[in-house]
Amino acid sequence: MDKLVSEISRLAVEFADVPMLSRTHGQTASPTTMGKEMAVFAYRLKRQRDLAAQVPFFGKMAGAVGNYNAHLVAYPDVDWAKVAQEFVTSLGLSWNPYVTQIEPHDYIAELFHAVTRFNNILTDFDRDMWGYISLAYFKQRTVAGEVGSSTMPHKVNPIDFENSEGNLGLANALLEHLAAKLPISRWQRDLTDSTVLRNLGVLAEPIQTVMRRYDVPEPYEKLKAFTRGQQVTQASMMAFVEDLHDLPAEAKEALKQLTPASYIGNAAQQARELPQHL
Repeated sequence: MDKLVSEISRLAVEFADVPMLSRTHGQTASPTTMGKEMAVFAYRLKRQRDLAAQVPFFGKMAGAVGNYNAHLVAYPDVDWAKVAQEFVTSLGLSWNPYVTQIEPHDYIAELFHAVTRFNNILTDFDRDMWGYISLAYFKQRTVAGEVGSSTMPHKVNPIDFENSEGNLGLANALLEHLAAKLPISRWQRDLTDSTVLRNLGVLAEPIQTVMRRYDVPEPYEKLKAFTRGQQVTQASMMAFVEDLHDLPAEAKEALKQLTPASYIGNAAQQARELPQHL
């Protein structure tokens, strides 16, 4: 998000004085500048980015139905709410004092709704850029060896904006379902959230592979016990990595920096090198 907002902001400044004829209802209207139109998108996207960044990530530690039942039977004199709050906040999370068996996931819905709004604005941007290309306000660069059109050699289709629009729609369909589903759980617990949460990225594969590299015993079994049927969060995954005492510090740090978005191997390189193999 930050990189995209920064790039569109840069274009707003670069094109600040470039005049263009605006369009309302698809018809020619009063003059504007391309920089100002870019600034509109930069400002809108930044707002949603900031709102997404403000969403707190909650945690809980209150037992099977959220009442510290077993905790109080075992240690009745402990202030379990205070202990739970201190433990949860020590992990860098916000503490939710009112839970059932699960943390209700409202914050995930808040985050996904913010990302959905960001994606909607970006879809608007894609469509405007597509239109400006169609009007010849923008001209696309030709790239040697790149197919601009499947049947008409003279064309360069705006496929990047079209692919972006399609993928944003697909992402939003999933995000909107997750945001609507995750806050709902029958009574004190059901498993519908568990099956849905499995659609959020888990980095079990690279961690077990690095464990094998450094001869950590039973890497698959350890990851299986940690991830299968469990709710895996970024915090719990980082805690798991930190507890792997056989890994050197630099290996732990590299694993902690991984995200589902960055765990793509050389996919981008393969895509760029495709023309060499055709």
